[in-house]
Amino acid sequence: MDHSMLERLLREAGVPELLDVLVERLGPTDLQSLLLEVYRRRASTITPSQLLERYERDRFVRPSRATLEALTDFDRLIWSQLSDAYTAIELSPVCPLGTNAAIATVDQNKVLTTLRNTEVVADATNVLALECASRRRLLHTDRQNRERVRLCTSHRVVRGQAYKVEGALPHFRLLALCVAGRDEGSFRFETSTLLEQIGFYLRVLREASQFGYPAHHFRVAITDLEQGRREQVLTEQVLSPLAANHSDILCELDPNRETGRGYYVGACFHIYATNLLGTEMELIDGGFTTWTQQLLSNAKERLLISGLGTERFLNHFGTSKPGL
Repeated sequence: MDHSMLERLLREAGVPELLDVLVERLGPTDLQSLLLEVYRRRASTITPSQLLERYERDRFVRPSRATLEALTDFDRLIWSQLSDAYTAIELSPVCPLGTNAAIATVDQNKVLTTLRNTEVVADATNVLALECASRRRLLHTDRQNRERVRLCTSHRVVRGQAYKVEGALPHFRLLALCVAGRDEGSFRFETSTLLEQIGFYLRVLREASQFGYPAHHFRVAITDLEQGRREQVLTEQVLSPLAANHSDILCELDPNRETGRGYYVGACFHIYATNLLGTEMELIDGGFTTWTQQLLSNAKERLLISGLGTERFLNHFGTSKPGL
């Protein structure tokens, strides 16, 4: 929030220390009780006509323009291509307060915060990371345990920032994958999981063409985030096998990528495809993070996350079936 606006609010409230009282002197449960009563009273004054007006103008509550049939069909396609090693789970609509800010260093203003010390899921990979860490902790009776936890979800997320794209809503469906495990040395965990997840997305995109969403000219771009130290192993153990198995796909290193630096560590990747209009689009973003290291206080933990915006894909690649 703008500092001058905050000063004005505190001044008009007539309680200069109001913010300090709410943040520092009230415990989470007491603050929750106070705010629940505030909004209970406010809700009691809302008329039906005001409710309808709010529904029609609030960007957070308008329904998606994607057809339910298209979303359901695409989810069915996803599960048909998902390896049995992955467990598909249905997430709660909310997660603990700080899920984004604490591990992903995302500003809380970009998240829809609730009154009950929770926040609406803004990025499913953050929540999958929590679940991965919880399951990995159960394995930590043996701290050398390398058993991998693989999770996947298709979830509607809500983000607080206003998008500049015309017609864009703050909520959209996201396909998210996470695989967590322990460092295996020689970058083996990293290269094998990259092959695993990139291969899955390529299968999904290929199969989508059979369902009215043709995509072609696939391009996989991997970025070494360790100043070139991993370029050779990424080329030999990820890009070369991908190119050998998919002769029509361009597989390359992308040392000039700027997005994701500071968010991802080790390596990250993009997958691009071209639609029938000849427009190449970035569809999948993924990379390694330190989230499970932070959650489990164990520097040997490894985590690969990735995601595909379902409605964005349906919108720009759909032919026989409408996306948005």
